[in-house]
Amino acid sequence: MSELGLCSRREADEWIENGWVRVDGEKIDTLGSKVRPDQRIEIDPAAQAIQARLVTILIHKPVGYVSGQAEDGYQPAVTLVTPENRWEADNSDIRFSVSHLRQLAPAGRLDIDSTGLLVLTQDGRIAKRLIGGHSEVEKEYLVRVTYGEMTTEIDKHFPLESIELLRHGLELDDVPLKPAKVSWQNGEQLRIVLREGKKRQIRRMCELVGLEVVGLKRVRMGSVPLGALPPGQWRYLAHDESF
Repeated sequence: MSELGLCSRREADEWIENGWVRVDGEKIDTLGSKVRPDQRIEIDPAAQAIQARLVTILIHKPVGYVSGQAEDGYQPAVTLVTPENRWEADNSDIRFSVSHLRQLAPAGRLDIDSTGLLVLTQDGRIAKRLIGGHSEVEKEYLVRVTYGEMTTEIDKHFPLESIELLRHGLELDDVPLKPAKVSWQNGEQLRIVLREGKKRQIRRMCELVGLEVVGLKRVRMGSVPLGALPPGQWRYLAHDESF
């Protein structure tokens, strides 16, 4: 069920335990039951109704917040999700509820020194699309860099062959990286689009070609942009948006 994108593994277990799953018309009540590719899976409307109430929240994470659990005295970004911090331009029709904070998990982390679009979701399907092992969803970043002693007009001095390496040819932890889109946004800032998300990937990629990252901001995940969402504020993923 998870592989078909119907739900998360946790949801699948709950639905089976509640008797909400049928295969070829027969109720399935045993976790781990095998299903052949030619069989038809049916989900009870009660499960679909619960799934429809799951929310996804977009935060403009500032520097100094961690994406997940609190660590080293730093607060997790979810603490920003309060009625007071909700973006006034949020045009979704969702009324805030404390139940929306339950089992809300980051789908694609940003390190403590990075800013920009952070997705928190209750929906395992969205998490899988964004960070699953076979995810091909683009993540776009603006990356301010220095090059040795240079802090301005780096684009005029940085070797083209090193840009090509950033695009394809680098390895991290002895594993080749997927091709990336890399271009100069201005003289001191790169635009980098990835289809994967290894820990501190962009910072480590830049180190390998002699660049130091002094600012990193995620501005898009899939078709959903950060847009004008102010730092420290949040909004709901609207019904007409998807990853």
